[in-house]
Amino acid sequence: MGKERMTAFTDGVIAVIITIMVLDLKAPESADWSALSKLLPTFLSYVLSFLYVAIYWNNHHHLLAACERVSGGVLWANMHLLFWLSLIPFTTAWLAENHFEPVPTLLYGASLFAPALAYAILARTLIGVQGRESLLANALGAGVKEIASLALYGFGAAFALWAPAVSLATYVAVALLWLVPDRRIERTMTR
Repeated sequence: MGKERMTAFTDGVIAVIITIMVLDLKAPESADWSALSKLLPTFLSYVLSFLYVAIYWNNHHHLLAACERVSGGVLWANMHLLFWLSLIPFTTAWLAENHFEPVPTLLYGASLFAPALAYAILARTLIGVQGRESLLANALGAGVKEIASLALYGFGAAFALWAPAVSLATYVAVALLWLVPDRRIERTMTR
């Protein structure tokens, strides 16, 4: 099977996810700086979540650029990823509405952990279809970056109930780790 339809569908779903998130940004009711400052938690939550969704979109693009074909299992692994990504607008809104309180921070961390796990599953499923000696398999290797991200999400979520600021800092750190599209794939493709 070709990868074009899966890519197009993923692009559409991610566009809808971003649209849903931006709809939670409401204009303040008054025209002064204090009204705008009250929206800071909502804006910061949106920025972080937008960044995460953009990171997934960029890295998904790189992942599929290194592939020649997909299978039914890949299609389901991709849907699994999209399911978890589709929950990010909800957890973002709850986090923002409750000003980074412990339980919403914990759930937000879980909503970041789940797509990271789903992305790792998608990558391994794609490697299974492409083959162990494929460009993708050579580029991703053992998946150290993915494993480190999952561990950091777990660390961040563990601190959410006691120190939400530590959790949020951890979530930002993981985003920074993935900010540049996966160079492993770029390096392997340019060889």
